[in-house]
Amino acid sequence: MATVKANGITISYEASGNPRDTPVLLIMGLGMQLISWPQDLVDGLVEQGYYVIRYDNRDIGLSSKFDQFRKPNLMLAYLKSLVGWRQSPAYTLHDMADDARGLLDALGIARAHVVGASMGGMIAQIFASRFAGRTLSLTSIMSSSGRRGLPGPTAAARAALMRGPANGGDRKAVIDQAVAVFRTIGSPSFPTPERVLRGNIERALNRSVDPAAAGIARQMVAVVASGDRTPLLRKIACPAMVIHGAADPLVPLACGIDTAEAIPGARLEVIEGMGHDLPPQLIERLLALLDNHLRGNMTPDIAPLIARRAGSGTHQQ
Repeated sequence: MATVKANGITISYEASGNPRDTPVLLIMGLGMQLISWPQDLVDGLVEQGYYVIRYDNRDIGLSSKFDQFRKPNLMLAYLKSLVGWRQSPAYTLHDMADDARGLLDALGIARAHVVGASMGGMIAQIFASRFAGRTLSLTSIMSSSGRRGLPGPTAAARAALMRGPANGGDRKAVIDQAVAVFRTIGSPSFPTPERVLRGNIERALNRSVDPAAAGIARQMVAVVASGDRTPLLRKIACPAMVIHGAADPLVPLACGIDTAEAIPGARLEVIEGMGHDLPPQLIERLLALLDNHLRGNMTPDIAPLIARRAGSGTHQQ
């Protein structure tokens, strides 16, 4: 395990490839560890000639935990968000973007392509806006601008996330519940094989366990407290690509469209049949999109945004 001290915390990270190659920083989503990035995606980027850095966000995996702050009341945080009351988070997504910058500083990396998934996409958006001189390009995957009024999760997705395992002390029950969640929010047209899905969950549990899910809860409040990023998105000047699944039940397609429309010149790539995951069947497609984008072979195209806006209602679930 490699770690650095950065931004006042310990960050666990893994670097793959040749340090002399162009850096790509991968930022994972809510409650997900660095190993949640598919290994085939990491290996593919290395084969394409990139130096890939992935890390555990604060409060998850092997990075610093914030257990000095108690587990927040998520229902109260949700109600506060509805009425616009001020939140009291342990930290915000801006702090987490500072972690990313601190990691690059510690590794001596001046500039990097920044790729984020879900909550990681939100962090990447903030990074690209605030640290323009450090950002070669931005890729925001299955994420959102945080703008009020955007559609939220489907009832099934929300219920799956809120439903805990029957017995938190039973490893099998925990794995079964995690499988049920990923099945609910995953890609309907590209289901991850059962053996692969269970293996991924078991590896994550073997690496780090948060029985009370306090870190995940604090990250959720950080998302809510960080609010609307639209003003920041409008300031992004680097090449930007937004990738979103048309069948995402957790962060609906409208959120990806809105993100792309807010970033000047951003390119939107909608993948039919993709939900809120990175299934094995889509790795080659994602690698092709990323390689073209990172090498600057894509030109901004507003037409897909207009078309998707006009027909976005057919994709919401």
